[in-house]
Amino acid sequence: MQSYQEFLDLSVGFPQDGFEIIDDELYFQDLNLMEMIETYGTPLRFTYLPMITKKIQQAKLLFQQAIVKNNYRGSYKYCYCTKSSHFRHIVEEALKNEIHLETSSAFDMPMIDALEKKGAVNKDITVICNGFKTFQYKTYIIDMLHDGFKNIIPVLDNKEEFNLYDDEIEMDTPCNLGIRIAAEEQPDSQFYTSRLGVRMEDVIDFYHNKIEENPNFQVKLLHFFINSGISDTPYYWNELEKYVTLYCKFKKVNPALDTLDIGGGMPFKDSLVFDFDYEYMINEIVSRIKEICADNDTMEPDIITEFGKYTVAEASGILYKVLGRKQQNDRERWLMLDGSFITNLPDVWALNQKYILLPVNNWDSEYERVNLGGITCDGQDYYNQEAHMNSVFMPKTRKVQYLGFFNTGAYQEVLSGYGGIHHCLLPSPKHVIIRRNRDETFNFEVFGEEQNSKQVLKILGYTT
Repeated sequence: MQSYQEFLDLSVGFPQDGFEIIDDELYFQDLNLMEMIETYGTPLRFTYLPMITKKIQQAKLLFQQAIVKNNYRGSYKYCYCTKSSHFRHIVEEALKNEIHLETSSAFDMPMIDALEKKGAVNKDITVICNGFKTFQYKTYIIDMLHDGFKNIIPVLDNKEEFNLYDDEIEMDTPCNLGIRIAAEEQPDSQFYTSRLGVRMEDVIDFYHNKIEENPNFQVKLLHFFINSGISDTPYYWNELEKYVTLYCKFKKVNPALDTLDIGGGMPFKDSLVFDFDYEYMINEIVSRIKEICADNDTMEPDIITEFGKYTVAEASGILYKVLGRKQQNDRERWLMLDGSFITNLPDVWALNQKYILLPVNNWDSEYERVNLGGITCDGQDYYNQEAHMNSVFMPKTRKVQYLGFFNTGAYQEVLSGYGGIHHCLLPSPKHVIIRRNRDETFNFEVFGEEQNSKQVLKILGYTT
């Protein structure tokens, strides 16, 4: 019978970029995963920071190439969507690449202020402030504008949001504004229009009635987000055309408008059969924006993107040990893991998200069909389908087995409630940060130890 390695190669083609097998063991980005497991144990969450820089530089290069190829007269600015992962090591790695930031809630603002005080950013950084804003969020924005962060751009999510800025921002503190368009939802959505943003038909009237005559404010940016993400579909291209056309119409009555924020949604590799042509899509977006602007006799806008998942997803993974094997009937064999999907990878449970799943060892063994079980007492704590097939296969062995989920760096730690209380009181796993030295060796840092019972009991109020 075929080995697991032969089976995977015939199924999807393997090894693939970033993965290789050496002496029957899996390496990720040249990292010896078995050595990491032997050093730090499992479950183990890890983050390989150089991948963040690689992804940012890839996008920046492709946009610049598309701008040159299409003789596009606007510029491109990469913003990192902080809600994908707020951790300092993530944000600081991203900022090494001359990027800017997009925020979504109040506490983002003191985080940026702390980064400035540390020297990781300066007050010239562009900060795109999105979301339906609480009073505290708006107050932070106002305070930071007064403190000299001159390129903070509050993106109005509704008409009433402007009132506090109008009342509180001093006349000697000019403020550039954005307006978010309430995008049309996908055809299979339960809603016709996004709950976020200002209705398309209201944008220009709102500008005339509230902002146009106010010398302290300029609407510089128009923002939209298409919920399907960036995809080569009729829905995406139709929505893009609508919003770029509105930009052209708005630009004619508001010459200060010069930037189009096309949001996020750039996909990441979540499967071994992932096939997305980044170069084609980016070139097509730039080309179509230019074409629509030419049809409307309008200067092309500067383009901003807000990439979150794309930036951080492929930098992280989580490693598990198989604690036990259970044959529950003639067909269903379970591998029980020393962690939980609900608590460690909540998108698996909540959104049926798939990730790249691979064994760490025993690649020369035969393969078998299995279900993966988390360690909570919850019927939903399982993983039984890959993105490219309706099954999960693992090496068939009685030896100690380890496996890993890869490209899990977006949202999973914050949705898990890092350092907090989790389902069945399972602890947060140990988390290791990995950097690469100039001599190509690796530098490992334990960012967080596995949560212990004393920490949990204190949160629950049993101890002080």
